[in-house]
Amino acid sequence: MKRTIKDYFVIGFKGMAMGAADVVPGVSGGTIAFISGIYEELLNSISSINLDAFKTLKNQGFSVAWKQINGNFLLSLFTGILLSVLTLAKIISWLLEAYPILLWSFFFGLVVASIWYIAKQISQWNILGIFLFILGAVLAFYITTLNPLVSQNSSPLFLFLAGALAICAMILPGISGSFILVLLGAYKPILEALNSRDIGIIALVGIGAVFGLVSFSRVLKWLFTNYKNYTLMLLTGFILGSLNKIWPWKKVLTYRTNSHGEQVPFKEMSVSPFSFEGDPQIFHAIVLCSIGFGLLIGLEKLAVKKR
Repeated sequence: MKRTIKDYFVIGFKGMAMGAADVVPGVSGGTIAFISGIYEELLNSISSINLDAFKTLKNQGFSVAWKQINGNFLLSLFTGILLSVLTLAKIISWLLEAYPILLWSFFFGLVVASIWYIAKQISQWNILGIFLFILGAVLAFYITTLNPLVSQNSSPLFLFLAGALAICAMILPGISGSFILVLLGAYKPILEALNSRDIGIIALVGIGAVFGLVSFSRVLKWLFTNYKNYTLMLLTGFILGSLNKIWPWKKVLTYRTNSHGEQVPFKEMSVSPFSFEGDPQIFHAIVLCSIGFGLLIGLEKLAVKKR
């Protein structure tokens, strides 16, 4: 596929959207990749980083190996993700504190539209497919109800596994990598390592992430190649079940003290906006939800028109 500089800028912006989603515990960068039309190419490109690629590098040189792994695509995408984590992450963190209902409403509309978008690509439903859909929804919903670990573990093996599991979740639509880190009790030590530039911890998590990314992408690629319909059904269920995590109206059940000595929500439960304690901002929430939903539908129509 021959691409222009403009195409790679667009891929970079999609990477920024993935990075922004990945830092929010509850939204998956994999979902953003799927709805932006680059998911399968991402899996194919990552899974092409293997021993054959290194042999090509040794025997035919860098340029041939770079094309083999779709290097320009990966470089543009991961540059966008990195830029987003370094810049937009702070803005999104501020929005989560200042306007949580409105931000979650926007994400909720976006994810609801992604369910419609992915389900549209399923060519045929059957009993097994319906079972996988329900299984994915129940599993994802159950994950969103789990209590995060209070105790934190900073052992090298734990940090390696945390990086591997989180990156797997990040490329799996419907499951948030950041939320997996929260559940494991690894979100805080990894965030502190990034802020303090602890090279040792960052390297351990990074190595784990590379291992998880390369290995899990092959599994997903194989599933898409051999059982695409069933895989789409399972992923649609995953995304549906994950909606509980990003429901805008929550009741705080328990609090914890963060590293700054502040009381922050620890365990929450989804509630009706009409029983929400405080201003539910229903009108503005509906507007933001509609914008999120309409944005995806508009992007999908533009993609169809371009094709």
